[in-house]
Amino acid sequence: MSMLSFLLYCFIVTFTPGPSNIIILSIANKEGTAQALRYTYGATVAFGLLLTASATLNSVLAAILPHIILGMQIVGSLYMLYLAYQISRKSKPSPAVQDKSTDTSTIQGLGTFRSGFITQFVNPKVILFTMTVIPTFIMPYYSAVPALLAGVLGITFIGFLAYTTWVMFGTIFKTFLQRNQRITNLVMTAFLVYAAIMMWV
Repeated sequence: MSMLSFLLYCFIVTFTPGPSNIIILSIANKEGTAQALRYTYGATVAFGLLLTASATLNSVLAAILPHIILGMQIVGSLYMLYLAYQISRKSKPSPAVQDKSTDTSTIQGLGTFRSGFITQFVNPKVILFTMTVIPTFIMPYYSAVPALLAGVLGITFIGFLAYTTWVMFGTIFKTFLQRNQRITNLVMTAFLVYAAIMMWV
């Protein structure tokens, strides 16, 4: 196994903008670090469970995955476009109300462990990554349970590092992001629309 290729693939996929990363950034920016971390913990547990499913059900998944990819692409694209729409609505200034409760309405209630856990199962980027990374990079070379477990734990840890990086980014630049709220929301919207389009390219 090429460890360098494996690590590059994991880091590029997990650290680059995707639905979970954009949501974490929004939560850190609007609801605070504690809520973003709760979401991150739930997302990480779900990430690990999906990797475990990939390692234990590989033969089954190999047979059914081609048949469900189209459905995943449709649902995932619609989900990302919905998130993009919700975030873009906040790019329009609202003169009527300026309090914090209105400012957080886009993603209010997402800063929980449960939300982070559930949304991973409709996140096409995460599902496709977790269902392919272990069969592609680990299983052709290692089949022993300890090796597969080490792979699952290692990839889960990389995912956790990616999510917490986005939490720190949202926390450190919170003042800047809030000061430039309209531009921030438009950029996050563009990332999500781009991700939705790239699923079909």
